[in-house]
Amino acid sequence: MISSSLRAVTLATAFAFTAISAPTTTASAAPFDGSWSVTIMTRSGPCDPSYRYGISISNGIVSGGGAASVSGRVSNSGAVRVMVSSPVGSASGSGRLSRNSGGGSWSGQGSQGRCSGNWHATRG
Repeated sequence: MISSSLRAVTLATAFAFTAISAPTTTASAAPFDGSWSVTIMTRSGPCDPSYRYGISISNGIVSGGGAASVSGRVSNSGAVRVMVSSPVGSASGSGRLSRNSGGGSWSGQGSQGRCSGNWHATRG
């Protein structure tokens, strides 16, 4: 079992998506703006088996509450990149959003070791 801080890092990172090669504009990212519920599933490593985490997208910028620092952007095609860090670890991942859902993979490093898995997001 991991600490709640690493869990927050892991979860938010699970909502980490494909690297974005072009800058995101406010107009193009607007379709993805709003509140999202992300379910993170661990497939490998000592992290909790699953966890739900709320994030927000505003003007194409991804943010989340809690003990972890979350930064990321959504491209006009729905590709997202998110980096999450806290005093106990960091994580990143890749995937894609559609109008009301999305999914992808993630990986992270914490005090108890490396973890990886999948995530699924729904507009919420």
